[in-house]
Amino acid sequence: MFTGDKVTKILIADDHELFRDGLRHVLEQLDGGITIVEASDYGQALAVAERESEIDIVLLDLSMPGMPWNEGLKLLREMLPSTVPIIILSASDDRRHVLQAVNLGAAGFIPKTSSSRVMLSALKLVLSGGVYLPPALLDQGGPHSGESGGSASENAASFLTPRQREVLMLLGQGKSNKEIARVLQLAEGTVKLHVTAILKALNVNNRTRAVVAASQLGLTSPDGVASYGR
Repeated sequence: MFTGDKVTKILIADDHELFRDGLRHVLEQLDGGITIVEASDYGQALAVAERESEIDIVLLDLSMPGMPWNEGLKLLREMLPSTVPIIILSASDDRRHVLQAVNLGAAGFIPKTSSSRVMLSALKLVLSGGVYLPPALLDQGGPHSGESGGSASENAASFLTPRQREVLMLLGQGKSNKEIARVLQLAEGTVKLHVTAILKALNVNNRTRAVVAASQLGLTSPDGVASYGR
């Protein structure tokens, strides 16, 4: 996505001007051309989503004026094409917020305490079709953590084939279909079929929820959800 032949349009929605300025500086380190549009509350973010064409990614702060964050995220997700990832940037480290944001359609969750290196790697991962969720937060909830849905995921995963479990493990590491195909030496189309079957078996409707399920099953990598190409 970050290449010289296409300008990447990024919506930054955060009510703190200083943070937006700092994030803009971080984003300028990305390869290729970028265009940044900004919003300081949910009303502006929704107006930008309606007005601007070809937004490639949204970086959204949860705590902004205008409306409760869960309503704002839901409306924003409904307005944008499903192919446009919304990444949450939040000072909150509450795992419940992460899971709720995922359930509402977020494609990633980056704590504001993250380094610029982690943030840039996470953005590249999401734009390549992968998923970034903070490993430390996912580690708080394994199959025996008492988090609702853990045992259900275990039961559903028992119906997966060995190959599908391999694909799920790589999904749990945040890898895109192309990366999974390369690791398992499969055609990308075959990987897509496996991912579709996995989502159906786990009764989830996007790969971000599948990453959460993989975490509950203990299938994330020791290095965390995102391997950053290592």
